[in-house]
Formats: sequence, structure tokens, C-alpha cells
Amino acid sequence: MRPEDIDRVIEMAWEDRTPFDAIKAQFQLNESEVRALMRRELKRSSYILWRKRVEESSLKHLKKRVDGVVTFKSNAQRQITLNKLSKR
Repeated sequence: MRPEDIDRVIEMAWEDRTPFDAIKAQFQLNESEVRALMRRELKRSSYILWRKRVEESSLKHLKKRVDGVVTFKSNAQRQITLNKLSKR
């Protein structure tokens, strides 16, 4: 896996509203593989913080989500295309 892909997986894993299913669809990594990647790539304290956040969140698993929760994208957020920020 390229360093750019690893960075994007970590970014997606930290986002509350990005489910593990989205990571699997884009990078073919299941939840346990994402956890292993996060453990390998993050500092121990960051990994522990992330794990606690994921365990408490019902948004990371599509089956646990409350109806009506959709992804959110701020108007100020730039579009991401092929893992590169697009120019305005």
C-alpha cells in the first residue's frame, strides 16, 4: 500500500461519519485490517484514543447508525479527487 493510501485510510478512520464499509469499498481493508494498520502507524497513545472513540461511536458501523444520519460535507471543505486536493 502506498504512503498516500495509508494516510487516506488513517484520515477516513479518524472521521466519525466515515463507516468501515466505506474504507473497505475504497481500499479493500476490513475493520480488523484497519485496526491493525492504525496500531502499526499511530503512536500508542493516539491508537488508544482512536480505539476508545471508535468503540463509543455508533457512526462507524452502518448497521448501528440511527436512521437519518448521513455524511456531512462542509461548504468550506475542498473536494478530494483521487486523494489529491483539487484546485479551485
